[in-house]
Amino acid sequence: MKLFGIAGYSGSGKTSLIENTLPLLTAHGLRVSVLKHTHHDFDIDRPGKDSYRHRQAGAHEVLLAGSARWVLLKELRAAPEPTLSEYVARFAPCDLVLVEGFKKEAIPKLEVHRPVTGQPPLWPGDAQIVAVASDSPPPGNLRAGVAWLDVNDAPTIARYILARAMPLAMEID
Repeated sequence: MKLFGIAGYSGSGKTSLIENTLPLLTAHGLRVSVLKHTHHDFDIDRPGKDSYRHRQAGAHEVLLAGSARWVLLKELRAAPEPTLSEYVARFAPCDLVLVEGFKKEAIPKLEVHRPVTGQPPLWPGDAQIVAVASDSPPPGNLRAGVAWLDVNDAPTIARYILARAMPLAMEID
């Protein structure tokens, strides 16, 4: 299982980039999973639902199962957050895991950077950033070896991810 990160500040377009490249990757027979990290408190469960009530009553884990999908909810209850490796270990076997977030992990990453967000780029301070997808031209001080890609060119981004993350690059039309 190969890991490839998609990093950037909130609102930069990480989710859209993944959404646009996923069909290109999976169209060639790759099994691709996505691990999204959030710093926000979130809950996919709703108050009043049975599973929510089970968690509130103290269940360590609740698995919601249906004919179309299932999800496992695990309460950390003040335990430390699992590491990236621990999260990835929970995935079924696949070819590639796109990791959204986890900016500080030591995995190859593509940064999504849009100057309009007002945030500084991450690539100058992160040697793990191997490419930047942006809607602006590359700066003159771009570190050697960092690819600069058009954030709106999903086929080129998908080709880059394959060439970087997979042992044998596949052609993307």
